[in-house]
Amino acid sequence: MAKRWIPKVCAAIFVAGIAGIIIASVNGNNAGVILTIGLIIVLAAVAFLTMSALDLQHGRIDAFGEVAAEQLEAQVMTLVATGAPEEQVRALVRDAMRAGRR
Repeated sequence: MAKRWIPKVCAAIFVAGIAGIIIASVNGNNAGVILTIGLIIVLAAVAFLTMSALDLQHGRIDAFGEVAAEQLEAQVMTLVATGAPEEQVRALVRDAMRAGRR
C-alpha cells in the first residue's frame, strides 16, 4: 500500500518545493525559508530512495538458487538410485520447472 502513496507524496513535495523556492527567491530572497524548503525536498528524496531500495530486495540471492538446484539434483539421483528411469525423471523435472515459471 505504501508503494502507491509514497512516490506520489514525494513527487508532490518535489513540485511544491521547486515552486516554493522560486516564490521565496522572488519574494525577498529569505535564505532561511529557501534552506527550509530545500531540506524538506532532501528528506522527501531520502524517503523515496529508501523506499525504492527496500522494494528492490524481493528477489532471491543467487546462492539460494544454487542450493535449491543441488537439492533438486540430489532428489533426482535418489529417485534414479531407487530404480526410476533417469530420462523420465529429468523430463518430469523440466516440465515442472516450465509449469512453475508460468
